[in-house]
Amino acid sequence: MMREIDISYRTMFAELTQRTLDGQFLADFPMEGWFVTVTVKERNYWYFDLPTGDGKYKRSYVGPESDEEIAARVKAHKEIKDDLRERRRMVSTLRRAGLPGPDTFAGDITKALADAGLFRLRAVLIGSVAFSTYAGMLGVRLPSSAMQTGDADFAQDFAISAGVQDSLPPILDILQSVDPDFRAVPHQADKAKIVAFQNGRGYRVEFLTGNRGSDEYTGKPSPMPALGGASAENLRFLDFLIYEPVRTVLLFREGVNVLVPAPERYAVHKLIVASRRLTDTLGRVKSDKDLTQASLLFEALVETRHEYELADAWQEAWDRGDSWKEGLCVGLLRLPAKGVKALGKALGSKMPDLEKLRPDDHSK
Repeated sequence: MMREIDISYRTMFAELTQRTLDGQFLADFPMEGWFVTVTVKERNYWYFDLPTGDGKYKRSYVGPESDEEIAARVKAHKEIKDDLRERRRMVSTLRRAGLPGPDTFAGDITKALADAGLFRLRAVLIGSVAFSTYAGMLGVRLPSSAMQTGDADFAQDFAISAGVQDSLPPILDILQSVDPDFRAVPHQADKAKIVAFQNGRGYRVEFLTGNRGSDEYTGKPSPMPALGGASAENLRFLDFLIYEPVRTVLLFREGVNVLVPAPERYAVHKLIVASRRLTDTLGRVKSDKDLTQASLLFEALVETRHEYELADAWQEAWDRGDSWKEGLCVGLLRLPAKGVKALGKALGSKMPDLEKLRPDDHSK
């Protein structure tokens, strides 16, 4: 059994998530501006017009009108208050209670990108930094060893990037405000495009997007209009991961409001990508970490009574075709026993028969 986090701390984590969204909203949309709705392809979106002092204004993307949390803040914009000191106290209390947060450098990077508008533009924090937020979200203790990372990964849907009609400042400028040693890393397949940035210590920040077509796009960069001149690496299965992300808080400084994948999608996705890692030493280490995180989340989701969401995410992936089924089954064969048991409880009779998956042709 996983150790649950005391209800008082879970409540505080949820409150901090709301407070950090309030704080980011105030920082992004000052009182002297105003909100407008814009219809794009028969859907309504909120934008914010801020006077520039020369009779003109700068228009910024806010979010879809259908996002209830955003709509509520638009309506209550004049009443929103922020208290940085109280937020810092809450973060400190939650960290002392054992909830995880990012290492300082990853926190600085994520905060700088958040302040520049990355999550306002519907990008999603993925990877181990995102994994650290699931403890507070689900109310269970997750081992810190499963969160160690030497990079920060962010993803954005191409259609969103192309459709928001807004952009970050240059990504390199944002990263160099944290560490002047950051440099752009030209993409191997197209030297003119940049999907990753790296500093002198080898810390890597990378941008990813879902593969929009056949496999021929995999490994090739996509230009991303909202990412301040950066492109993104096309990856299969990523569209599944970042569909309908959830809002949460990174326990760093006064709290950083971020979008992360839904935990059930994160877990199922990790099972798939673990099966597709390279078989060299680094690939095996990453694959083992993928499976550890998937197993921990399967357990956490079942113990916190989210097994229906997990079963739905699994079924969606399973129904996507043979390559998805193969990835799930190969990952399942190497999944730690506790994860297999938890997943079996969520899936019931739909759980694949492991004995039928054991032949050599499924272990390549």
